[in-house]
This record gives sequence, C-alpha cells and structure tokens, in this order.
Amino acid sequence: MSSRFDPWCAVATVLAILALAFPVAGGEAPLLWWGAPAAAGGLAIFLLTVLHFAWRRPTGAGHNIILLAAVAVGCASALGLVHGGGAGGHTTFGFWLFVFGLWAATWRGLDGLAGVRSFDAGRQRLIDLSVPVLFGLWLVFLLEVGTVGFGVPQVLLPAPSMIGARLAGSLDILAADFQQTFLKAVLIGYAIGCGTGFMVAVLVDRVPFLQRGLLPLGNLVSALPIVGMAPIMVMWFGFDWPSKAAVVVIMTFFPMLVNTVTGLTAAGAMERELMRSYAAGYWQTLFKLRLPAALPFVFNALKINSTLALIGAIVAEFFGTPIVGMGFRISTEVGRMNVDMVWAEIVMAAIAGSAFYGVMALTERTFTFWHPSYRERR
Repeated sequence: MSSRFDPWCAVATVLAILALAFPVAGGEAPLLWWGAPAAAGGLAIFLLTVLHFAWRRPTGAGHNIILLAAVAVGCASALGLVHGGGAGGHTTFGFWLFVFGLWAATWRGLDGLAGVRSFDAGRQRLIDLSVPVLFGLWLVFLLEVGTVGFGVPQVLLPAPSMIGARLAGSLDILAADFQQTFLKAVLIGYAIGCGTGFMVAVLVDRVPFLQRGLLPLGNLVSALPIVGMAPIMVMWFGFDWPSKAAVVVIMTFFPMLVNTVTGLTAAGAMERELMRSYAAGYWQTLFKLRLPAALPFVFNALKINSTLALIGAIVAEFFGTPIVGMGFRISTEVGRMNVDMVWAEIVMAAIAGSAFYGVMALTERTFTFWHPSYRERR
C-alpha cells in the first residue's frame, strides 16, 4: 500500500458512494439523491475531493483547507435536504451514510490542520484558533441534522437554527437579563469575593495560627449547597441583585483563599535564604518574591471563580428575583414550554462564561509570561 494512501478519506469515499445507492428520505414518495440537484451536486463535489485525497494524502495547511471546504459543501447539501428537501423527520440509512462520510473527512482535515506548524507566529495563531472553531461548527451541524433529521420535538431539544432565531429575535430581553445577572451580580460579587479572599490569605500567612483555625472553617463553608444559601441571602439582602452578589461572594471567597495561601508557600527555600541574606523584611519578601511566585495559583483561582460566579448567580435567581435575569428567564420560560428561549439564555450564559474565562487566561499570560509552564507551551 502506498505511503500516500489516506484511510480516513478512503472511508469517506466509500460511505459517500454507498449513500448514492439509497434514498435519503422515507415515506410515500422517497426522495432520491438525483431528485435533489443541489444536494447531488454537493455530494459530487465532496466525493471527488475525498476520492482525490484518498490516493494523495493531504499535506500542509492548503490541502487540509481544501478538504474542509469540500466538507462544508457537503454539510450545506445535508442541511438543504433536511430543511427544504423533504428529508426532515424521516431520514433513511442513505442520508446517515453520507453524514458518516462527512465525519470521516472532517476528522482527517482537522487532524491534519492541527498538525501544521508554521514559522510565522500570526499564521500559526490563526491555525490554532481555526481548529477549535471548525470543530465547534461541526458539532453544531451534527446537532442540527440530528434534531431536524430525526424530527425531535422542539420541547425536548430545539434545533440550533431555532435557538439562533430566538437569540436574534430577543436581543432586548437577553441584553436586560445579561445586565442584571452578569454585569451586576456576577462582576460585583466576583470582585468582592476574590478581593477579600486574597486579602484574608495574606493575613492568614502573616498570622500563622489562623491557618489552623480559619482554613478548616473555610472548607466547611465552601461545601455548603447553593440551594441552601440562596434563599437565606434573598431574605438578608432582598430580591434584587445584591442577594445574588452575596451568593457569588460566598462561592468565590474560599477558592481564592485556599489557592493564594498555597501559592504563598511556592517560593523555594534557596530564594528565601537569598532574601534573608539581603536583610529583606517580611513585606519586602512578600512583594518581591512570594507574591510573584504565587501568581499562577492566584490566577488559577480567578479562572475557576469566573465560571463558579456565573453558575452561582443564575442558581440564586431561581429563589427570588425581579422580573429580569438569566435564572429568572430560564425558570419562567421552562414553565411556559418555551424551550428555545431557555436554550438561548443557556447559550448566552455559556458565551459570557467562556469569554470571562478567556479574559482571565489572557491576563494570566500577560503577568506570568516568565513561568516555565508558559515557556514550554510556547
């Protein structure tokens, strides 16, 4: 067998050829591939491309981009069939053979693109970013053809296209919910919880007996369930965002405390002895040696808390809130069976949480560029 032979593209070719032998939809009037010219054209482009690369393995970014472009044409054909070609709700074995062929070609293209290494830093960064983006789009495609192709009821799982339409049509409601939950409860609670956790960690480090008295208490409080604390916070601070911010403070305080206390012990004994030889006091050693060494631990807590804060605020809104907020919208729309709106809120929360985490990760790289783990990643 030739070393240029590619098994993934060969599998995609075989599956695409087999798909031609079956109708893509069942029912009284089965729809054949040749009965849908656009779908047949897309399958032909995909088939010719994977057939070529089956015997001439794709190498480099250019070949893999061409392969993925052919996959995109095939995905467009599949979407056209389930939405406008009559295959929605009663797809057959032939249609899923084609989807499996798309999967094999996608796997080969993304694997090849992920292995590309470029001396141009900008180009390499673009390649590294494109792989997860394309993989995410592929998962969205699978969810779309799965829900529409199998005719999944909207109340169980709406199609991504339906969720996207709800997102586009409810921007004013989503913006108000985002402002109430994220810009108020999450950010304010996050800042207070992480800030106080950091300051108490420095105090614990300065007063050693607090490590034995405060840290076990902190572990106990951090194990308290949100569903138990949220109603209490609502009774203490009212129904508006301050009660949700209080829940966020509780959830973010102790991860920051524990990580910072651990990080303050990360400096090596040799470095500490060097500071003592220079007659450095406690605060000089803290600011010039121990806090810089603790930064990876501090940012680890900041990244963990970036997702915990959003989860805590949304869950807290289930127990009392004004008529606005992500948690409020999810709980009320589920009762109305408006599942597409629920998923729109979930998608918005996921995007906000991921963006928040990404900001913390980029900030970490800015301040801890000297750390050996970061140099190894580069």
